[in-house]
Order: sequence, then C-alpha cells, then structure tokens
Amino acid sequence: MQKAILHIIGGGLAGSEAAWQAALAGVSVVLHEMRPVRATGAHVTDGLAELVCSNSFRSDDCENNAVGLLHEEMRRADSLILAAGDRNRLPAGGALAVDREGFSCAVTEAIEEHPNIEIRREEIRALPAEPAIIATGPLTSEPLAEAIRAATGEDALAFFDAIAPVAYRDSIDFSIAWFQSRYDKHGPEGGADYINCPLDEQQYRAFVEALLAGEKTDFKEWESSTPYFEGCLPIEVMAARGVDTLRFGPMKPVGLCDPRSGKRPHAVVQLRQDNVLGSLWNMVGFQTKLKHAEQTRIFRMIPGLEQARFARLGGLHRNTFIHSPRLLDSKLRLKSHPHLRFAGQITGVEGYVESAATGLLAGRFAAAELTGMELLAPPPTTALGALLGHITGGATAETFQPMNVNFGLFPELAGAPRGRDRKKALTARALTDLERWLSSPA
Repeated sequence: MQKAILHIIGGGLAGSEAAWQAALAGVSVVLHEMRPVRATGAHVTDGLAELVCSNSFRSDDCENNAVGLLHEEMRRADSLILAAGDRNRLPAGGALAVDREGFSCAVTEAIEEHPNIEIRREEIRALPAEPAIIATGPLTSEPLAEAIRAATGEDALAFFDAIAPVAYRDSIDFSIAWFQSRYDKHGPEGGADYINCPLDEQQYRAFVEALLAGEKTDFKEWESSTPYFEGCLPIEVMAARGVDTLRFGPMKPVGLCDPRSGKRPHAVVQLRQDNVLGSLWNMVGFQTKLKHAEQTRIFRMIPGLEQARFARLGGLHRNTFIHSPRLLDSKLRLKSHPHLRFAGQITGVEGYVESAATGLLAGRFAAAELTGMELLAPPPTTALGALLGHITGGATAETFQPMNVNFGLFPELAGAPRGRDRKKALTARALTDLERWLSSPA
C-alpha cells in the first residue's frame, strides 16, 4: 500500500514548522515553495522562513507574557522555528530577536536534510486534491487566492502590513546615541541591547510635523478601503492620532536615561540588532509607508542618525486572511474541503510565533490523521489552545481581526491573584496542561 503524502504549500514560518512536525511523526511531506520561480513583493531571498518585517519574536518571558509562554510551549513541542531562533539569537533585552540570514539558513538546512521532506520549487495555482496544508501567508499568489475564494464562497479580508528600516551601525553617531535596555533589563547574555537616540521636546515636535507632511505611498483604488492592522501601524499613521501618541508608544522614553544629561529624554528612538555581526540595526516600531527619499530625509532628523545609511528602507504590503471562525473547524480543516488545512497568517493570527504555532498544530493534526490516529486539540488553557480557539471559534467572522496571542484569550483561573501573580498562575496551569497533552496517546 502506497504511503500517504502530505502536501504543504508555502515555505514560510508556518509551512516550515508544519513540514517539520509532520516529518517528525513519520509522514512523507512535499513542501511547495514558489520562490525563486515566482517572487513576492516583500521577500528578497529564496530561503525558507525568511523574516520580511521585524527580526524579533517579541518577549521571551514565559512567566509574565503570553507570547513568551507560547515560545516555551513550542520549545516543548520540538518546534523547528524556536530551535532555529534560539541558535541564532541576538541581544535584545528580554526579547527573542534573531539574525535573519542565520535563522533562515538554519530552517532551510534542517528541512532540506530531513529524509521525510521533499522541497519542490514551484507555484501552486489551484487547490490540491490530496491532503494538504495551505500556509501561503499574507502574500498568497492571486491564482491560488482566487481558487480559495471559489472553494469557500468567501471574500478574503485584507489589511496592510508595514516594514521598518534597517540602518548600518557604523553610520550612527555615538557621541549622541548610547546603548541601554529599558530599565536596564538584559537578555541571557547580559549587556545593554538597544541603541537609543534621544529627542528633546522641540526636536520631537519637528519630527512629528515632518512625518505628517512627508510624501506617502499612494494606494491603488481597490486598496483604499483596506484597514491597517492595529498591532503594526505605520509610524506616520500613529503620529496623526495626536502629537504625543509616539512618545507614549514606540518612542516612549520610560526606563531610559541619557548619559550626557543624566535625565530621561522627552522621546527616544530605539534600534535593535538585526544580524549576528552587529552591523545592522532596525528601528523599533518604525514601520512606514513614507516614500524612500522621504524616509531618508525625515529619519536623519533624529539625533544620532543625521548621517545614517540604510541597508533597507521601510515599505508597505497588502496582507490577506480568511474568515477562519466561519470556514475552519477546530483542527484547522476547511469545513467544505476537509482534506485541506490552513496555517499561518492567512488564518488571521498575527506575528511570527503565532504563525509558526498554527503550522505546528496543523502539521501535528494532519500527521495524526494520515497515520490513522486521533489527536485532540490542545487545551484552551494553553497558549497553543487559546490561539487555536480564537481563530476557529473565539470570534465571529463579522468582527474577526488579526490577533496576537494574549492572556485575554485564556479561560479565567478561579481564585487567581491579580497582576503578575495572575500571569504566573495562568502560565503554571498552561505548562501543566501542555505536558498532559503532549504525553497523551494520540
């Protein structure tokens, strides 16, 4: 009898994780990735799991932060994405930031070397008739997107996502800028992990005025009604909400002290290391739709960046996701075509780790089904289960929006304390329930 094959469309974080999990379970996997046969508007390499926006997987604090808990759950579930992230970790305070190239190379090498995985560089333009996971992400090619629309009878929702600029370290003026992590919080290796560029009130107000007046990317007519995702707003869109919005957001100065004055600045721009060599640093929270020439001019108004050279300027791309609560069942299967599963940002999760987490679940669910076993969904008390519950039943299709994992998605804990103690209690319950799920027979 011929062994069943699982097809996975898309070699991003979700697709790579799904392939890895299914292969670990003994399933034969064919991973279809259209790059370099067909390029996208955001990728620059043909490597698997390429990071096109930030290089941060956000907080790695598993006791006080839901995404940190998700990191820990995925590590315990043998996640390839977290293993590659840990091996290519960069200093970033309490966050898990990675060297982009090293991370992608690590994932690509692991996938290429696994005996149960075959990589095919080709564009898939129609829905497969065989068991498959669709993990094409927010940049799904139009032919496949049209096939999804035809199969579901639903129009895809859409939102804009923006990319932050990356500057060369040797072009930053350290007579003005300094190294410090907020509240002097350090990562596992110690050290001050962020470059800080201070602005006084006059400089800050002039900068905000320049952002508002700067020339922006024009939208096509069909894009004019597409909303932004609140968790990744362009810097100039935030600035338009009020003069102090940025200094209470990505430019907040709390926990920082300018060593020249001994005082907290009015506002601060932080840069986070972007590669192992430490030669590239990305501007934290500075996603933008400004035109490239305007970015160079306006961002050089920031003290310490007057002579900055940029390895990459910011950009804007259109993302799409499906009505998951209406279309998917509790195991990420398309209700109308149950041989198909979806994973990644196309399901309406937001964030690198959340995308990879849905790939982990889809890969495990598909592998269990193909090997004649039954795998229950993870408990809703876990980060994996809470995230899955949100996209498959925790919201209505009418109000469904991209969502990062957060403790608001978890069931309440009876008699739980408040504040940090509450989060620690939720985390302890999650990890206990996760171990029970991981060890339960399928």
